[in-house]
Amino acid sequence: MLANKRMLALGTGAVAVALTVTACSSGAVQAGGGSTGGDGGTVTLKVATVNNGQMKDMEKLKTEYEAANPGVKVNFQVMEEGDLRAAVTADVASGAGQYDIVTIGAYETPQWGANGWLVDLTPALQSDASYDVNDLLPPVRDVNTYDGKLFAVPFYGESSILMYNKEVMDKAGITIPQNPTWQQVADAAKKVNTPDMAGICMRGKPGWGDLFAPLTTVVQTFGGNWYDSNWKATVDTPEWKEAVGFYKKLLDDSGEKDPVSYSFNECLTALKEGKAAMWADASVAASMLEAADSPVKGKMGYAHMPVDKTKESGWLWSWNLAIPTSTKQKDAAIKFVKWATSKDYIKLVGNKIGWSNVPPGSRTSTYSIPEYKDAAKAYAPITLDVMSSVNPKQPGVNPQPWVGIQYVSIPEFQDVGNQCAQLVADYLANRGTIDDALSKCQSIAQAAGDKHKK
Repeated sequence: MLANKRMLALGTGAVAVALTVTACSSGAVQAGGGSTGGDGGTVTLKVATVNNGQMKDMEKLKTEYEAANPGVKVNFQVMEEGDLRAAVTADVASGAGQYDIVTIGAYETPQWGANGWLVDLTPALQSDASYDVNDLLPPVRDVNTYDGKLFAVPFYGESSILMYNKEVMDKAGITIPQNPTWQQVADAAKKVNTPDMAGICMRGKPGWGDLFAPLTTVVQTFGGNWYDSNWKATVDTPEWKEAVGFYKKLLDDSGEKDPVSYSFNECLTALKEGKAAMWADASVAASMLEAADSPVKGKMGYAHMPVDKTKESGWLWSWNLAIPTSTKQKDAAIKFVKWATSKDYIKLVGNKIGWSNVPPGSRTSTYSIPEYKDAAKAYAPITLDVMSSVNPKQPGVNPQPWVGIQYVSIPEFQDVGNQCAQLVADYLANRGTIDDALSKCQSIAQAAGDKHKK
């Protein structure tokens, strides 16, 4: 019965995904995520997380935690973004209890907190003065709060920015302004595009958190959005057609080959390896581009996300650690989450891995650490500036009936976004037309919007 109630809170497509993944994961669920082993009461915590540099650093440093907490074993399951969302949604929605700690986004936290799927972390955090919950950056703390309760804590926060190779631009005689327009970026990308180096790399991989993360912000700054104030879908409109058409032309003229196979990690690699000159994406990428082992360290420039009709077009996002109510290791899970999002963890990353690798956008105090200020001077100020400048209540030209920038804060959006992203990806890959993609997406979006009309 609990599983049925949980499933009803999801959109139709998400229910199908949850049921399918739960069925496919039955063996793992039976094995249990958090367990007390037979070796003297060892507690095993299973953490589901996304495959990016910041999270992999946490996995490397887990031995520090285990050494300081004898009897605790922390196992990581690292997945690509789309796979993570499917697996975690399935587990949390069904109450299967496969994971003790999950990595979720700003999109999921308030909805899942409202559904009663996540442990309220407020009492544990507020009662621990050393954790200093008020030090969490207000924008990312707010997006993880529902009804005054904190249901997840930010591991790192981000907006989106334009990143470009200064050496390439200087050689071409191009100056990128701090607040560029999309047309300026498109012109620059075309000038530096060569057979061996794309002028710009942009996400094209299907997925609401892949392709549609940057593309939604492009749509918004071009004057479009998913819905109007009355939850009428506005996908099949001139604004969407202009924005999506611009995105394809940008990729056709100056983008990477086979863009539908590119998302965050692929573009990051392309920029590091000199196979792309520019990239508009998550600001957290800057810390990886400036890492000690990065081939482009010190060669990068950073600017605000390009715009068309709006003053800003960056997104607001955080990857957060949350604890499903289905865990059997609640206290141990809370203790690990506190450690991984603490001031001490920030310093541990700086001292053990490098100060440019410190998770950004999570704590105010991070930006006062001298070593971090020096290591992150190229990108930390602009990251804070953009995060403080975006407006999640109205990121586009017109008002919207939800709070959020690169996503719509309704349960159905995960399914809507995934279906529409596949349609647009087919258009990007010349497997369909823009009119057909937007027309079908309009119907998909309207079906979801109808459920939220007053």
